[in-house]
Amino acid sequence: MDTWSGFLFAGIALTGSPGPATLSIAATGAAFGRTRGFPYYLGIQIGMIVVMIVTASGAAGLVLALPGVRPVVAVVAAAYFAFLAYRIATAPTLDDTAADRHPPPLLAGLILSLLNPKAYASMAALFSGFVLIPDAPFVDAGAKLFVLVAVIATVDLAWLFAGAALTRIFRHPISNRIVNLFFAMLLIVSVVLALAV
Repeated sequence: MDTWSGFLFAGIALTGSPGPATLSIAATGAAFGRTRGFPYYLGIQIGMIVVMIVTASGAAGLVLALPGVRPVVAVVAAAYFAFLAYRIATAPTLDDTAADRHPPPLLAGLILSLLNPKAYASMAALFSGFVLIPDAPFVDAGAKLFVLVAVIATVDLAWLFAGAALTRIFRHPISNRIVNLFFAMLLIVSVVLALAV
């Protein structure tokens, strides 16, 4: 049980700490509300399952070991995150008449997960750093996947609700704009930190 509790604690710490995915979910909740931000949240969950499978299989390590791949991936990821931060920063303020606003779709969340360097680093640490079920590597990987899907889904949902709650507190258009800009800047900083690792 010590290994399981350690894995759970590490999973919560690594996936719940501020990073590109969590901050973009909170920013989406702040900019568009939790209901309209849910498809984006769902896309991130689907993408994280793909990231876990790719990382656990070793495919991510093989691809990133190819010469010249890592800088290209970093540039594409940075450009995508900058675009997403721009969308959040320039989103109309959240009010009852803003029905024409277009929140990031499910596909945007999926792409964010697949390009998120923190996601691959976290999953590599979690899948290689713990053995939950000895002498059964496939069962062990399946158990890790199951636990991490539950943890990530719960933590990310909390970030979505927190972002939406923050906007409801700052309902005035000027303070709402400040919240959107704040989340957009945090997203950019988190990406820079993730790419610097």
